[in-house]
Amino acid sequence: MKRRGFLRAAGAGVVAMTARSADRVHGANSRVNVALVGCGQRGTLVAGEMNAVDGVDVGVVCDVYTRSAERAREQLGGAARIADDFRRVMDMKDVDAVLVATPDHWHALAAIAALEAGKHVYCEKPIEHTIQEGLAIIEATRIRPDLVFLTGTQHRSAPHIQRAAEMVQGGEIGDVRFVSVWNYSNSLPGIPLAPDQEPPPDMDWDLYLGPAPLVPYNPTRHGPTYRAWSDYSSGRVSDYGVHRFDSVHQIMGTDTPTSCSATAHRYQLGGAGDHPDVLQATWEYPGWIMSYEALELNGFGSMARITARLPHHGAEPGGKNRPNGMMFAGTRATLLVDRRALELVPEPGEEGRIEPIARAYEDATALHAQHFVRCIRDGEEPRCDALVGHRGGVVCHLANISWKVGRTLRWDPEREVIVGDPEASALLGKKARRPWDRITLQG
Repeated sequence: MKRRGFLRAAGAGVVAMTARSADRVHGANSRVNVALVGCGQRGTLVAGEMNAVDGVDVGVVCDVYTRSAERAREQLGGAARIADDFRRVMDMKDVDAVLVATPDHWHALAAIAALEAGKHVYCEKPIEHTIQEGLAIIEATRIRPDLVFLTGTQHRSAPHIQRAAEMVQGGEIGDVRFVSVWNYSNSLPGIPLAPDQEPPPDMDWDLYLGPAPLVPYNPTRHGPTYRAWSDYSSGRVSDYGVHRFDSVHQIMGTDTPTSCSATAHRYQLGGAGDHPDVLQATWEYPGWIMSYEALELNGFGSMARITARLPHHGAEPGGKNRPNGMMFAGTRATLLVDRRALELVPEPGEEGRIEPIARAYEDATALHAQHFVRCIRDGEEPRCDALVGHRGGVVCHLANISWKVGRTLRWDPEREVIVGDPEASALLGKKARRPWDRITLQG
């Protein structure tokens, strides 16, 4: 088996992605063969949406846990080949594209390996587990501009998010100087912590851990509960928050904060995991401020619902809670946006001049999967390439670094460095376990 070297992040700065390359256009009627790497619930769902597109075949499913790969194969029609090591997938000449849906700590390594192997990449969010990993992915896409890289933040394909961007940037709700984002849930009492034990016989536990520290097998460290652990995920802020931060960037037309201040604590959640159950963060952007709340001790949300009949993301049917959302406070109106709804509330005195809005929308996962196929076949420009995905990830990582060091961070978005804080700068990356320590921070 060939062992390809992984790219190192070159320099601290990054440049914009190259324009669409005619070399990557396959043609409208060409067949696209996709491999799914990471066969959890989300990856299998997205793979199914790709499989539903005419001429697309998810013909390979890969997972270190054979049982997960077999489950995904059955859900995708039962014909896919099974692989237990992503490196074997990279050597398959008949694979055109790779859907990376592993736990977060594997995203960068798998995505870069796919790009090096000449394959298009759809990478689930967050594309990076650290800021240095994002820089490495960007460098890899610069070297291979003929390949498509799409971040799996499906809000980018949602028509109502695009409409919200037109409303805000077009001045329809007035000037926006404050944006609020929140993710609430009641996760008490926490995930029961099972005892360490031997891994299942059909799982490669060492490969699952990969760059993460070597620890005994525990069933809470993989499957749906892996995000409880900082070894494999950056917490609620990068799981739920990154979708909304990316949407805020799209809607506001600005994606580079200049400072971040966050505080967090694990107050009550017991059992498995080490992430905080309360996190509050504030970022300053040129001309506006964004505030974020992540709470796992209450599921109501940061504000009540105005229109109970709308299918708000995670909300009780017909209830008043709004557990996930974004609020854009305009001088003329308030715009409320979430994954499946958009509401516009005029300021007092603006009634009659601004029409209220309360509309429901569908989840955009299928649209985003179809967009990926069109990027490959027709040369459609990716709506969220590696740079866009990285900029959303930066917001998450700055929050985590800020609360860990206990102070405000000054961020230089041009050089992609924390200014004047060596302790915080040391957290821009993580020490990876050999032989997976190929991504290093330079400069």
